[in-house]
Amino acid sequence: MGSQERTAVAALSAGPVEYRLERQGEDTVIVFHGGHMRADLPLGEEVFLDLGYSLLVPSRPGYGRTPLRTGTTPVAFADAVADLCDHLGIGRVAAVVGVSAGGPTAVTMAARHPGLVRRLILESALSFLPYPDRRTRLAANIVFSPATEKVTWGAVHALMRLAPALGLRMMLADLATQPARRVAAALTPADRERLVTLFSRMRSGSGFLNDLRPCLDVTGEVTQPALVIASRNDGAMPYAHAESLMARLSRAELVESRAASHFIWFAEDYPAVAGRIGDFLAGA
Repeated sequence: MGSQERTAVAALSAGPVEYRLERQGEDTVIVFHGGHMRADLPLGEEVFLDLGYSLLVPSRPGYGRTPLRTGTTPVAFADAVADLCDHLGIGRVAAVVGVSAGGPTAVTMAARHPGLVRRLILESALSFLPYPDRRTRLAANIVFSPATEKVTWGAVHALMRLAPALGLRMMLADLATQPARRVAAALTPADRERLVTLFSRMRSGSGFLNDLRPCLDVTGEVTQPALVIASRNDGAMPYAHAESLMARLSRAELVESRAASHFIWFAEDYPAVAGRIGDFLAGA
């Protein structure tokens, strides 16, 4: 199903915001996905739907059909999503979830809108520490520049179609601290298929380079309970980011995932992690 069939675009004062809304329960969970993701690419959302929550997934600026001008900073986009909630008649947000590079936006929305947001969940999340290192930043500006981003992902998509096992290992090489071949071999066939499908649809647009810009750290202003989930085997997001979030958030608890990569959802211990998420949302 194409993105225009699965998502909608709201015309807000800040600018257009693409979003996917799955209504079922009275309370809503907002998910800010990470780099190379957009509203029509679900990842790790089943736990919230299984618990009966409605789900709101916006495309962050520069991804999908949300232009970069809608909000080049987490502050601007957090305010835009609060406006989106008002536009959609959402008066209660059980939690904002920040995945990977979506972490700063989730933290910022919790800090700036405590009357709307009750809890904060961070999964393999970027903190406000300097990120990435100089070498990675230089490479990203070459590979994901406006002139090359389409070509880069065209090559990835072709590789996933023609040699999915090789493509999967290549993508996992930057997402795990362990050898990619070992990480890929440990995945179930179903999870390998899900990841190949995900990598086959990713794009960076102008959003990924924007994610690499420094932004205002408001972690110390968050008053809500927070749950930080991270793996020491994450090759994309060093564990220091989880430690920084724990040090700065006043009411946080840490769940250490045993995932072999950045993707905590494809690990043997994820059912236990999902249980902790359910308990956290229930206030247990």
